[in-house]
Amino acid sequence: MNMAYWDAAMKFFWREESLPVLVMALGLAFLLLHFLREDRKSVLNTLVFFLTCLFLQFVSSLIHALGFTYAASVFHEFALVGAGIAVIRLWGLLAFRILLPLLRIKPPRIAEDIFVIIGYVVWFLVRLRYAGLELGSILATSAVITAVIAFAMQDTLGNILGGLALQLDNSIEVGDWIKVDDIAGRVVDIRWRSTLVETRNWETVVFPNSQLMKNKFLVLGRRTDQPVQWRRWVWFNVTLNTTPTKVVNAVESAILQAEINNVAKYPAPNCVLMEMDKGCARYALRYWLTDLAADDPTDAAVRWHVYTALERASIKLTVEEQNVHYIKESEKYEEALHQRELLRRLKTLKRVELFSQMTDDELRKLAERLKYAPFARGNVIARQGTPAQHWLFIIINGEAEVYLEGANGEKRVLNVLSKGDFFGEMSLMTGSPRVATVIARTDVECYRLDKDAFEEILRERPAIAEEVSHVLVTRRAQLDSALQNLDEATLNSEIHHRHNEVLATIKRFFGL
Repeated sequence: MNMAYWDAAMKFFWREESLPVLVMALGLAFLLLHFLREDRKSVLNTLVFFLTCLFLQFVSSLIHALGFTYAASVFHEFALVGAGIAVIRLWGLLAFRILLPLLRIKPPRIAEDIFVIIGYVVWFLVRLRYAGLELGSILATSAVITAVIAFAMQDTLGNILGGLALQLDNSIEVGDWIKVDDIAGRVVDIRWRSTLVETRNWETVVFPNSQLMKNKFLVLGRRTDQPVQWRRWVWFNVTLNTTPTKVVNAVESAILQAEINNVAKYPAPNCVLMEMDKGCARYALRYWLTDLAADDPTDAAVRWHVYTALERASIKLTVEEQNVHYIKESEKYEEALHQRELLRRLKTLKRVELFSQMTDDELRKLAERLKYAPFARGNVIARQGTPAQHWLFIIINGEAEVYLEGANGEKRVLNVLSKGDFFGEMSLMTGSPRVATVIARTDVECYRLDKDAFEEILRERPAIAEEVSHVLVTRRAQLDSALQNLDEATLNSEIHHRHNEVLATIKRFFGL
């Protein structure tokens, strides 16, 4: 009796198609687990569901062997439908996640869901047909039911169709930045009913798909055959007594030379005069942002570069004119501030070896002529080979990097300058082009000394030229010695040889 029981159970459970279906399911699962590492959990869940349905078919065979044939048939049919759903799911993953991407076809995820659902429906109808039901009557009945459901679920269906349309026509894609009304964020998922957008404030906004289809929205930073970047505007006001050419040149030259994170090199940033009203000229610095998540920090960095560029050019920012009554500080207070700043400049100048032989009165005259020159991080302070920049810079805060630029674009770092260091002495004294590039490693504050200011001192006491030339030659020879590993004798010979040449160049440059 036991053998007859097991024979009847196995005959009901294990059929001709059972082995090919089992091998097919296990083979599909193996391929998907190997190639789809990010979807392994989904594949494993589908495989477990298939094996569970297979086990339920075995249980139905045991019930059949006990003589409960009708119950066993119904139970077996449900398990068989479930196993078919699992196999269709595995085929869908193989086709849409592996085969089509190999052919460089990337259909939207909703398209995959639709085709898999169609497969489920077809498989269900096939099983109903095998169960003896007429498909015509089933389709007629389902059409009526579908119409009733569609009428009752208009909004839901609108969202589903909207999500399908958004993905099929590539209106938006996962990863796009969009703006709807006053909400901007990055698309992280497009579902059947809604689209999820993460804002910069760590908020997730759920937009019904029908809303996106019915209303206008902006896709930020996207342009055909162009990298993702978004134009930003940084506004500032300048007094009307400053010519637009001076403002535009000062700002654009600083921004174009600076290395600012997330600012595109092409299209190049540009400064434009937008309007003149209420006692001031309103300008905009327009640049293209490459990382749309870093809008505010990048705007802040660009503003700082604009501010430092205007400050170096002695261009003052302004606000709309208003009539304001104020009490002017006393002249005594203003003089105290001036003397405090002058004392600070004198201390700075005394630390510069180039001016070590100058008297206090001469240093005071230079201090009065120093110009405050701030630089934002990434600003190029001096460019190698640039002529007609007869300036000496003295660093009072921050760090700057000195490097040589090779013909092939390579950079060789020579030194890192910090508080108290100075550079540009050869350009100031001889008019020679810059021999190296200096760039701000951090925000840098400098004093800048121009040729005209130093020329007054030289004309009053030409002997200073002799002392300065000696310092220049020694300083340059020490740099060459470090670069070329010169011995002390060769170094002294080089200093003596160059001294007269540099002195003659200084006198000729200043017309002494």
